[in-house]
Amino acid sequence: MNLGAIDIVGFLIGLNAGFLGGLVGIGGGMVMIPLMVVFLRMGQHQAHGTSLFAVVFTGLVGAVTYAMHGSVNHSAAAVLAITAGFMSALGAQYTRRLSEKMLRRTFGFFLIAMSVLMLAKPYLPVVAAFSVTGWAGMTILLISGVIVGFLAGLMGVGGGGIMTPVLVLLMGMNQYMAQGTSLAAMVPPAVVGSWTHRKLGNVRKDVLLFLVAGVLVGTYLGGAIAHLVPERELRILFSLVILWVGIRDVRSSYRG
Repeated sequence: MNLGAIDIVGFLIGLNAGFLGGLVGIGGGMVMIPLMVVFLRMGQHQAHGTSLFAVVFTGLVGAVTYAMHGSVNHSAAAVLAITAGFMSALGAQYTRRLSEKMLRRTFGFFLIAMSVLMLAKPYLPVVAAFSVTGWAGMTILLISGVIVGFLAGLMGVGGGGIMTPVLVLLMGMNQYMAQGTSLAAMVPPAVVGSWTHRKLGNVRKDVLLFLVAGVLVGTYLGGAIAHLVPERELRILFSLVILWVGIRDVRSSYRG
């Protein structure tokens, strides 16, 4: 097989996105989308749909890697996944109907707020760590699933930037457990959303093979290395990543 420039670039994009996704528990769409727009000359809608397809594999490999270390709460992941799965198709359908700039701006400000809360966690009053079987905890998970699923379908991301802070700050999980649970929960909504994007013609099939190959390798490496990093440093790294993404989205929404 002769490798073309698109194949190599697709693999490298998947490798980088997968590594970061496995390391900090996000789907990698936040990295893949701008890289595919710039280096593969994709339109925004195609980048979202293609990214979400690759996020399926980030979630699968990442969840398995974290589960091997006992860092997945299966009950919480199931509740989030089921709720988010129903909403993901709706989010994907709305990609052509909502203002992209306003959505990116709102999402960016939200990520900035979440990053600040995550960094300030040691200095905040302890928030009750609800049991997943309790009504309060179940309500939090259901609401989070609705928001995450819609945004996953709409923005082409896995939703880890939302799920992980919720699981840490409101559900009392440690950083490893929150990231592993987030990766597991993002698989069903990513499947539903990417299927909807495929029907809308928003998935570039010619780049998928090498993009997904890069994601598989990168996610495994990132997930394995994450458990070698102390929890405090991992939480700070996660916070800085979503802070960077939030600032980037807010800045780009005011351009043009």
